[in-house]
Amino acid sequence: MVITRENAGKTDEDVQQVLNRLSHIIPMTAEDLSDALKALKRNSAFVPITVADRVSWDDFSKIAVNAPALPGVTPEVGLSRVYPRDSDFAHIVGYVGPVSEKDLAGLENPDPLLRIPKFQIGKIGVEKWMEDTLRGSAGTKRIEVNAVGRVMRELDREEGVKGKDLRLTIDADVQNFVQARLGDESAACVVIEVNTGDIIAAVSSPSFDPNLFVRGISQTDYSTLTEHDHRPLANKVVQGAYPPGSTFKMVTALAALEAGAVDVNTSVRCPGYLEVGGRKFHCWKRGGHGKVDLQRSLAESCDVYFYDTAMKVGIDKIAEMGRKLGLGQRHDLPMSAITEGSMPDKAWKREKHKAEWVIGDTINASIGQGFVLTSPLQLAVMTARIASGKMVAPRIIHSINDQPVEIAPAESLGLEGSKLRAVQMGMFEVMNGANGTAKSSRIVDETMRMCGKTGTAQVRNISTAERDTGVVSNDRLPWKQRDHALFVGFAPADNPRYAVSVVVEHGGGGSTVAAPIARDALLRALTGTLPPL
Repeated sequence: MVITRENAGKTDEDVQQVLNRLSHIIPMTAEDLSDALKALKRNSAFVPITVADRVSWDDFSKIAVNAPALPGVTPEVGLSRVYPRDSDFAHIVGYVGPVSEKDLAGLENPDPLLRIPKFQIGKIGVEKWMEDTLRGSAGTKRIEVNAVGRVMRELDREEGVKGKDLRLTIDADVQNFVQARLGDESAACVVIEVNTGDIIAAVSSPSFDPNLFVRGISQTDYSTLTEHDHRPLANKVVQGAYPPGSTFKMVTALAALEAGAVDVNTSVRCPGYLEVGGRKFHCWKRGGHGKVDLQRSLAESCDVYFYDTAMKVGIDKIAEMGRKLGLGQRHDLPMSAITEGSMPDKAWKREKHKAEWVIGDTINASIGQGFVLTSPLQLAVMTARIASGKMVAPRIIHSINDQPVEIAPAESLGLEGSKLRAVQMGMFEVMNGANGTAKSSRIVDETMRMCGKTGTAQVRNISTAERDTGVVSNDRLPWKQRDHALFVGFAPADNPRYAVSVVVEHGGGGSTVAAPIARDALLRALTGTLPPL
């Protein structure tokens, strides 16, 4: 709805009365009234000023009935962004909102469109980072006006150019399925093509309705979102930084194999702990695994094997391998606040903590604890690179105006094939071995067998006394003290197409919580359904 001062009354009091009457018919705050009055005084009397937008049909009807009492108030048809799928794509697509001074501050020559009252601009996600592509450019017209600024005639016109259409790599069916599969968990899941890097699902849960921001979110709704302990506004896919837990063990294994510190047959005896300098570093299995080699240590997730292996290869080689696999770096996607995570080495600790690296740091890092932090996106990239043996880079923009965005073929990781296959075989045994930690989530269909790795990341310290009496189970702990549940994997094992990562905050065990979600996401991507498991 707009109001024109010259039609609303002869005096400011007349205009004020019209606005007051309008505020009793449709919802208007004192601030809305004040803004309208200021705009009316600032502009010529014949310039229409917006006093309400996105007016419902019900409110429109009320205004129409009361039209005789509202001189100068008339409807105008405009355009407004609507997100029909509500929350399913909120963190990816983002949303638009009114242009603020902060939005304009960083622009050298702001587009004239951005100065139009009520004009909207991308605030987060693709809407923000592809704003210039989506917006297009303003048209212009040259006009002749009289002494009071009224338009007398149009001299010439240049039409504007509409914005470009973007097509994403996201598969809507898989995205919707994963969103529903995560339910009310505070979690994230990424599904990525292992050869192209195309992200077909990137879900952060819980989500939110972006239409709330387009309409102008109320303080109550905003507080509900910001105070929720599951953080619905955060895009956990790229902003969440979590200890990767045992999903990191492939990094340690590949670093040691490439450096020649171990080979596929090197074995370690696990009595349930490793003692170093008078301190015990415990395995998750209290009684130990006995004698284990690379394949069995991955399949059964033996911590002691990786403690021992990490001490042989050293943290710098492990960190180098982690970065090669995509950890500790910011992947370039049109999303907001992307974390680099943390892939520490000796130099990192000196710079960050002004302290020297110690052997305990290496032991903790070997199983994805300590200073190591990763995002669900980074874990998906890591898994895609392990599956393909290539430097796959993630992407989310498929085409612009139906013109595919060209990508260069991914280069080889440069890892020796037999060593990479040894790690892949260990991941295969995680899912399909008799004692694999995720055997309950295996896919029986031989054409779609999975490779994977479970992970459980501690968020609290466990005392010696608690270990002696028995570690308290997650279901007996407050939610925020429970372990994070993680899983990474790819399928089919023989000819990988998709990789997946799942992080469930405070979900408990990776094998019982995250692995079934990952399996279902991969099956949906591969088949479009959920065939017999």
